[in-house]
Amino acid sequence: MVAFPIEVIRHSAAHVLAQAVLELFPEAKLGIGPSIEDGFYYDFELPRSLSDDDLIDLERRMNVILVQDQPFSQLEWTAEEAVAYMTEKRQSYKLDIIKDLNLPTYSFFKNGPFLDLCKGPHVASTGQIGVIKLLKVSGAYWRGSEKNPMLQRIYGTAFCAREDLDRHLLKLEEAKKRDHRLLGKDLGLFSIQEDIGGGLILWHPKGARMRYLMEEYWRQVHLRSGYEFVNSPHVGLSKLWHTSGHLDFYQENMYSSIRVEEQEYYLKPMNCPFHIMVYKDKGYSYRHLPLRFAELGTVYRYERSGVLHGLMRVRGFTQDDAHIICTPEQVQDEILTVMKLCLDVLSVFGFQKVEVYLSTRPKEKFVGDLEQWAQAENALRQAIDILGIDYQVDDGGGAFYGPKIDIKIEDAIGRQWQCSTVQFDFNLPDRFDMTYIGVDGKKHRPYMIHRALWGSVERFFGILIEHYEGKFPAWLAPVQVRLLTVSETAESYALFLKKSWMAHGIRVELDHSNDKIGAKIRKIFLDKIPYHIVLGDREIQSKMICVKQGNKEVGSFGIEEARDFFLSESAYPDFLDVASPH
Repeated sequence: MVAFPIEVIRHSAAHVLAQAVLELFPEAKLGIGPSIEDGFYYDFELPRSLSDDDLIDLERRMNVILVQDQPFSQLEWTAEEAVAYMTEKRQSYKLDIIKDLNLPTYSFFKNGPFLDLCKGPHVASTGQIGVIKLLKVSGAYWRGSEKNPMLQRIYGTAFCAREDLDRHLLKLEEAKKRDHRLLGKDLGLFSIQEDIGGGLILWHPKGARMRYLMEEYWRQVHLRSGYEFVNSPHVGLSKLWHTSGHLDFYQENMYSSIRVEEQEYYLKPMNCPFHIMVYKDKGYSYRHLPLRFAELGTVYRYERSGVLHGLMRVRGFTQDDAHIICTPEQVQDEILTVMKLCLDVLSVFGFQKVEVYLSTRPKEKFVGDLEQWAQAENALRQAIDILGIDYQVDDGGGAFYGPKIDIKIEDAIGRQWQCSTVQFDFNLPDRFDMTYIGVDGKKHRPYMIHRALWGSVERFFGILIEHYEGKFPAWLAPVQVRLLTVSETAESYALFLKKSWMAHGIRVELDHSNDKIGAKIRKIFLDKIPYHIVLGDREIQSKMICVKQGNKEVGSFGIEEARDFFLSESAYPDFLDVASPH
């Protein structure tokens, strides 16, 4: 049997799904059915909403089609034939695709009685698809626009072997347990409320405390790495966004303008133009470069409600943004330094496994000359090579304004997340006429590098919740230790410890409820507190306290020794002192 790529298998499974849907709902209208990471989906307009029982029925019908081993065959039709067929079948969404493509001929694929507009490729027959599983149904606007009808999107997956599917389903179950939206609510970290608006995050005290710890660490690392902090406003005049090109190329992702005294302002979707204006406010020579401007800058981007997802996809978020302005001769050293910083910071937060991607010059539309592109791409390659990291090349995948490096991290259950980006930009320095005075006394154009370590605070926070399943390391946990009292006489002693330790920066809570000690300890596990201490008359008399981590006894300490222990646990980890997430 010929081995087919997994994406071909999954796209073929999407056709089988559409065939099964038409068996159950002959009047169904078909949208699109691509393969995606870890599976496939197909969009349908149906006479009613699907239930869980419908998914079971559809999966059963799909398995019958797989057993039938129907061959896939390709047909080539003229535009007139394609339009006539889809008109007869009343497939309005397929007609929309045909109109949009406007081709002289169209490719169709047929298996059994099912025929679909598709360029392929497919497996040889349905029996070669392997094993399938339908997962869920959600809503999706046709072509992603809320101006279009809402369709029902059925998600599924397919694998060559049953054991691979079983592993994937176990991974999905584990992912459900780690869902940052549920854990964020249970642990009191954040909320998203209808009265505030979709995609806008309310940070609750514990979440805000943890965010402070993350951001403070970020600031310390950047100060140690030679960055200067800048801060920029949340809005800017339309002139700024015209100069940057955002109103020409990015306006669909921006919110409507705000008129103030007959002038138009826009909420910022990016921080870059402001950092450039900081640079342009003063003249620089080669002696001042490189300059490294960093900002935890909140930006606003228009996202349709259908794509919002907890902390992962929001409308207002804070970028851990930086822009490096340097001479051509400084490029390689700066890239190498940035890459080291990215990998070090990610490892401190528990992500040692990464994949690196280098995206090179697009084949057609791009700015900058070939010599600039070659120098920038070589600087990126050499930095990766010096670090000894394996990487993949996305040939032609760079943005029109420069090549880039993307770093994907792997979490505790093997999922990949795109976080860090190192991006060259030949576009904005030209648009804003950025210059520096060179050794020859003449004006030269600097190179500009965009750089983010986390991508955004919100999304990285969500990844951390799921990576650690809410069981954060003590240096990062919003509460490090909880004091549990077993008698009324221990109350004042516990309050004394709490007040004393908080004054030293230890994040401590006191549970002086009337619950029995067993219930208090169970709550420790539910709240995922790293350490706890039980206080009673014996602890008061001996002045010794037993520190526990879950069911494990860490040790008995005097008051000052315990304080010093928690202070050491509060310290930000050094790059070389990285703990495992488990």
